[in-house]
Amino acid sequence: MEFIVYEQKGAYGIITISREKALNALNSSVLDELSATLDAVNLDEVRCLILTGAGQKSFVAGADIGEMSTLTKAEGEAFGKKGNDVFRKLETFPIPVIAAVNGFALGGGCEISMSCDIRICSDNAVFGQPEVGLGITPGFGGTQRLARLVGAGMAKQMIYTARNIKADEALRIGLVNAVYTQEELMGAAEKMAAGIAKNAPIAVRNCKKAINEGLDADMDAAIVIEEKLFGDCFETEDQRYGMAFFLDKNKEKVKEPFKNC
Repeated sequence: MEFIVYEQKGAYGIITISREKALNALNSSVLDELSATLDAVNLDEVRCLILTGAGQKSFVAGADIGEMSTLTKAEGEAFGKKGNDVFRKLETFPIPVIAAVNGFALGGGCEISMSCDIRICSDNAVFGQPEVGLGITPGFGGTQRLARLVGAGMAKQMIYTARNIKADEALRIGLVNAVYTQEELMGAAEKMAAGIAKNAPIAVRNCKKAINEGLDADMDAAIVIEEKLFGDCFETEDQRYGMAFFLDKNKEKVKEPFKNC
């Protein structure tokens, strides 16, 4: 891998987009390597991922404008599909993904963060969808995910004006869950990932699936999705152990980690 660094730390993994000289901008090679990295994650061992960018200046500054500047209509659509395919793979990945946003998250950088389950950021983070200032629309899901996360009115304002927002405003509108100092960000992300990894893996995966699929359904259909995934947890080793431990009044043994993946 030239642009992606992957590190497994026990039950969680860290994916770092490492193209620091270009502010970690996304080109075709980065997207291909990210897709291959996701395919290679050992889901028998890893229960949560963290996605971040190399350095403290930029998470992902956007898609590579140099690569995009000469595209034809057909090539532009194909490039959009390549990005969307990778981001959708990230969004539907079986285990939770935390975006640790350090610095610029513009265009494709904002879009890839929105493909993650949870977003936390550093106090120097800057979010935005500047595409209309370049004569294009957001192409990697920005027009769809931003409206779902912060509401149509705020999404339209950000996209139509191409105005960037800082970390405190991103927190206020619900684009991120928390803001940390640059020094604290990765520690907070790793603490959260480790906490997620301690919980029953089948249950966590089913929760992600229920939330994601339910958001695209009406409430009657969404409840059925939840019922099936709820039922799917029963008769698993994790369910039996977790409930038996809860019901054990003596609590003589220290709770062991959940084992099922």
